[in-house]
Amino acid sequence: QVQLVESGGGLVQTGDSLRLSCAVSGRTFSTMAWFRQALGKEREFVAAIRWSDDMKYYADSVKGRFTISGDNAKNPVLQMSNVKHEDTAVYYCAATVWVPTSSTMRTTTAYDFWGRGTQVTVSS
Repeated sequence: QVQLVESGGGLVQTGDSLRLSCAVSGRTFSTMAWFRQALGKEREFVAAIRWSDDMKYYADSVKGRFTISGDNAKNPVLQMSNVKHEDTAVYYCAATVWVPTSSTMRTTTAYDFWGRGTQVTVSS
């Protein structure tokens, strides 16, 4: 049974750092990503990593502040730095066994498995 379990969310202040982790079990995946969904808004792409060549992709809104990486077990980690109030959202881990293109990997439909999310709240 495939499971993706996010952790590391919480309440932080503007400018702080936060580290989100996603524990993956059940199978291996080609590409993993982080998405987020703010209250009343659609789920949006944050970052993705393709394990085969360690390619990483970022949304423009987080580029230079967030870093996606993987631990030895290929569990994705999202290091968030210099967080802003607009980063407040539920953050979801997503995975796919396929190899999405650089454009499709930014879409929710490219991913087959999702975690339940972890809340990140940034107070200004």
